[in-house]
Amino acid sequence: MPFDKSIKKALVLGSGGIRIGQAGEFDYSGSQVLKALKEEGIETVLINPNIATIQTDPQLSDRVYLLPINVKYVEKVIKKERPDGILLSFGGQTALNVGVEIQELGILEKYNVSVLGTPIEAIKATEDRDLFVRAMNKSNAPVCKSKAVNSYNEAIKTAKEFGFPSMIRVAYTLGGRGSGIVSDMNEFEKRARRGLAQSRINQILIEESVWGWKEIEYEVVRDAADNCFINCNMENFDPCGIHTGKVL
Repeated sequence: MPFDKSIKKALVLGSGGIRIGQAGEFDYSGSQVLKALKEEGIETVLINPNIATIQTDPQLSDRVYLLPINVKYVEKVIKKERPDGILLSFGGQTALNVGVEIQELGILEKYNVSVLGTPIEAIKATEDRDLFVRAMNKSNAPVCKSKAVNSYNEAIKTAKEFGFPSMIRVAYTLGGRGSGIVSDMNEFEKRARRGLAQSRINQILIEESVWGWKEIEYEVVRDAADNCFINCNMENFDPCGIHTGKVL
């Protein structure tokens, strides 16, 4: 698929601090997208405050801003550089969150910046727990019985309905921060309050537990021409439903 020739300058939101939710793989993927953009003859601008990454090597992009990845600084860079496009999916959770925020605040529309690569709608569908479950059901991909809630009272009501053990997943958080399996109401109350406070949209998903099941994970790569291949499969040693890095 040919690249959009109207894109002359692109802004990449980088990986920032290397931590759970935006680890070394995002430094790698961000570095690769900068190389790919250059090969297309596109001027590149990077925002990444971490001087210890490969990504911030001045040879990889035309301009590097060692600034925090947040709405305030991203808008300032957009205003100064006036990029034609922005890439949000190469910097981990922080870049995804900020990308959604600047879209909702109208900043991208204000400066006529197109989202390249993963669209905002796809980010929302994977980060918003309720939208993700709906997408899975629409695709006929079975998921555990679950309910997304936005208040503590709703959470308690759902916990009583589901029983224990149950799984709490927090929307829009770094590496599943605050998510985990709970075994009783006392533990649930603490985690539910904390999870609602941590979520960007004050949302948690309460899910039936699949503790004790075997979990095998496949990573699939798919391109615009619908070519697919599995580049690895993993038999996870964590309790089923707990991604490596999530806090128990």
